[in-house]
Amino acid sequence: MAEDKKDKKIIVDEDWKNQAQKEKEALEEKKQQPKEQPDERQLPPGDLNSLVSLLATQAMFAMGFIATEEGKELEKNLPLAKFHIDMLEALETKTKGNLTEQESKLLKDALSQLRMGFVAAAK
Repeated sequence: MAEDKKDKKIIVDEDWKNQAQKEKEALEEKKQQPKEQPDERQLPPGDLNSLVSLLATQAMFAMGFIATEEGKELEKNLPLAKFHIDMLEALETKTKGNLTEQESKLLKDALSQLRMGFVAAAK
């Protein structure tokens, strides 16, 4: 019986060993590669709220209410501000009856504030 144990050979699946070695090498390569930095400036979803916010921000910028650089004199471009306000008015007209109550209120409030701001900027 002692001789039977000596004669037995252990059979190892070479394909399995090769596959395990490849996986190990792939993991090592992945560890050595620089990690990708996630984009910290995620864009909001494209919806009506974002569109109103975009146009309102552009109008406020054109009226000189938003500065790009600290200490720099604010420049006014009232025709451009009026254009953005007019775009919001067109949006309000074309979407009338198709907005939720919250969307309608957002648009109405934004237009009201921008119109008052325009009057103040024009003085």
